[in-house]
Amino acid sequence: MRFIDEVQIEVRAGNGGKGCSSFRREKYVAKGGPDGGDGGRGGHVIFISCVSKNTLQELYLRKRLIAKNGQSGMGNDCHGKNGEDITIEVPIGTMIRDETGHLLCDLSLAGMRFTLAKGGDGGMGNARFSTSTNRAPRYSQPGIEGEQGHRFLELKLMADVGLVGLPNAGKSTLLARISNARPKIADYPFTTIKPKLGQVFMDDGDGFVVADIPGLIEGAHEGRGLGDRFLRHIERTAVLLHMVDSACEDGKSVADQIAEIETELKGYGKTLWNKPRLLVLNKVDALLDEELEAALKDANKTGLDVAVVSAVSGQGITPLLRHIYERVLADRDQRQLEARQAL
Repeated sequence: MRFIDEVQIEVRAGNGGKGCSSFRREKYVAKGGPDGGDGGRGGHVIFISCVSKNTLQELYLRKRLIAKNGQSGMGNDCHGKNGEDITIEVPIGTMIRDETGHLLCDLSLAGMRFTLAKGGDGGMGNARFSTSTNRAPRYSQPGIEGEQGHRFLELKLMADVGLVGLPNAGKSTLLARISNARPKIADYPFTTIKPKLGQVFMDDGDGFVVADIPGLIEGAHEGRGLGDRFLRHIERTAVLLHMVDSACEDGKSVADQIAEIETELKGYGKTLWNKPRLLVLNKVDALLDEELEAALKDANKTGLDVAVVSAVSGQGITPLLRHIYERVLADRDQRQLEARQAL
C-alpha cells in the first residue's frame, strides 16, 4: 500500500427530496383535505478518525464522495426516505481544509466525527400549509440542495517522539529495538521511504509513540530527497531525537552531521526548530575511547542533552527510554494544563 498523506477530493452531499402536493382520496370521505408528506433529507458525507487507518490511500483512489438524494414525499402523509449517509474512516491526525485553505477540522483524537458536507433538508408537503383559512393548499416546497465543493486533506501522524537524522544514522534500527515496529533495515541510504510508527511500552504499562521519517539530506527543506514532505509528521511530537552516526563511514564528523540536520530544521520553520531536541550518538560500540571523547566534545557544544547508545547492541537504550518518557509525561501535563486554562 502506498503511503498517501495529501489528497484533494470532491464532496457532494445529497439534495433534499421535494415535498408532495396531494389530497386525500378515500371512498365515502368527502373533502379529505391535503395529505402531502415531506421530502427526505439528503445524505451527509461524514469522516470518522480511526486508529486502524494510517494512510489516505482509500480517498486517493476514490476522489469523489457523492451521497444519495432524499426521496420525495408522498400522499397519505408519507415522509420521503432520507438519503443514505457516506461514512469514511480516516487516520487520526487528518486535517481538512476548504478551497481557500481554511482549516475546517483537525481529527486529532480517535473517534472524532466531522460532517464534511451536510445534506439538504427535504421540502415540506402541502399538509404542512393547511390552516383554518386555507384548508386546501396546492403548493409544497422543493428540497434544498446539499453542500458540495472540493476539500483538501492533509495527514499529520500522531506521535510523541520524532526521529530525525541523516540517512543510515540508525533510526530504523533504534525504532525496531525499542518498539513493536518492524521497519526495513539495510545498509544503504533511504531504506526508509515512508514514515513508520512504533509503540514503546514502559514498565508501568504506559508508553509513547515514536515516528521514524526518511533520512534528511542537504537541501531537504527545499524539496531534495524524501524527508522534506514527511517533516510535517513530526510537528505534533513532544520531543525530537536527533540521531547522529558517531562512526560515520563517509568521513563526516559529528559536528558536520549535527549542523546539516539543524540547517534543515531551521529551513523548515520555527515549528520544528523550537521543538525540544535530544541528541543521540549512535553506533558508539564501534568507536575507540579517544574517538568517543571527540564525538562527545562536538555534541556537547550544541548545548543539548546528549545520549550515548548503540541501537544494535542495546547499550544505553534503557536510560534513553526513561529520559524520553519523562519528557513525554511533562509535555502531556503541560497540554492538559493549557486545555483546562482554555476552558
